[in-house]
Amino acid sequence: MIPGGSDTPSTPTEPAPLPFTDVTTDHPFYEDIKYVYEKGLMQGVSADLFASGATTTRGMIVTILYRMEGEPAVSGTASFKDVADGMYYSKAVAWAAANGIVKGYSDGTFQPDQTIIREQMAAILWRYAQYKGLDVSANGTVMPSFPDRDQIASWAGEAVSWAYSRGVMAGRSNGTLDPNGNATRAEAAVMLYRFQQLSANNGEKI
Repeated sequence: MIPGGSDTPSTPTEPAPLPFTDVTTDHPFYEDIKYVYEKGLMQGVSADLFASGATTTRGMIVTILYRMEGEPAVSGTASFKDVADGMYYSKAVAWAAANGIVKGYSDGTFQPDQTIIREQMAAILWRYAQYKGLDVSANGTVMPSFPDRDQIASWAGEAVSWAYSRGVMAGRSNGTLDPNGNATRAEAAVMLYRFQQLSANNGEKI
């Protein structure tokens, strides 16, 4: 018996469950969602719902990256004509644009409320990896011949190849890559979690 204590082994404390009724421990992306929630990167759509299958927006993804970076000071404002001061994403977009992490559309807009698609998210993470000084090559990995591979935009090709080769992005369960498909909240959580692992490993796939 330990002096002043008990000879009964202590029982490890179980981690507190997530508050979301739609994300239980058997959820396929439980660990990814748990990570982004506990790090304060993503919240639920309500107090008890995460809404894994719902979409997310360009403004929200850039805001998450800004949080990941520690919300550095921003001087000036974004030059996009549809990004007004005082919006939740204003500083994040200004920071990301100033550092080459995001680019707008040819009409001078950023479209922060537009649903982000998979190849856009891959491109933003690729540029963010460059910003952080990580290796952004495909590292000799040849991406499989997905039946919809020709749908990847020319500006996103290198980024998608990098994201796939480093494990940040994967194909759909139906065998497609779906580069123009909407990125769900669960997919965003997965890509952000895997990116953080990649960043912690100096750009190499874990």
